[in-house]
Amino acid sequence: MKQYEAVVQVMEGNGGYATLGYLYQNVLKVPGCEWKTKTPFASMRRIVQDDRFFFKIKPGLWALKSHRHMLPDEMIAKKEKTPKQIDFTHSYYQGLIVQLGNLQDYETFIPSQDKNKVFLGKEHLGVLASRTDIYPFTYDSVTDRAKTIDVVWFNSRRMPASVFEIEHSTNMKNSLVKFVELQDFRIGMVIVADESRKKQYEQTIILNAFMPIKKYVYFWSYQQLSQLHSKSFELKVIKDTMREEGHWRPN
Repeated sequence: MKQYEAVVQVMEGNGGYATLGYLYQNVLKVPGCEWKTKTPFASMRRIVQDDRFFFKIKPGLWALKSHRHMLPDEMIAKKEKTPKQIDFTHSYYQGLIVQLGNLQDYETFIPSQDKNKVFLGKEHLGVLASRTDIYPFTYDSVTDRAKTIDVVWFNSRRMPASVFEIEHSTNMKNSLVKFVELQDFRIGMVIVADESRKKQYEQTIILNAFMPIKKYVYFWSYQQLSQLHSKSFELKVIKDTMREEGHWRPN
């Protein structure tokens, strides 16, 4: 079996699409395909860019051209954004952040109103996140506000380590106001949005109202998030392989 055929097989088994992280986890397990290369993950990235067989849905998410007509309408980008497309985009990046936090051994939390949203048409975000409720890490008035943040990562001390707001089409000021409530904590605060909104972010974060949190807030583009997501799965596969071969025993 050729390498691109192994990628096709994994995508077909997943409904015709997959994240790079999913491919990294599963393509090397396909029997009958040899990867005589020291950089199989780079090879997979090159394979999915072959427009004879694949097309890009979103950063980090690829699909088979042969299955395009089978994909849900909200997955396919159109000039006019529908509510379903906006919800799909939001839940997609929300799911990537949750998976990324899980991979880094954080406990992950999402708001109750998002728990029934589906990540890539397969798994509810409420199942993907490791926590069903938020830790009571401070006053109720603050935790009640934190409950509305798109994704919260908790460390081993049950304190929030990082918080994330996905800004696909809404006003960034609303997200930053949520972050202001957490200014007394040592927390990484991240706005996740399309690269085209970075200038808007830079113009907003310098407002006087947000000066107390300015040095704690970061901007991640969708592309940067997808790269972190795929690289984290790449590292996981390498560690798992080393562990199986007896070459990795973490403390």
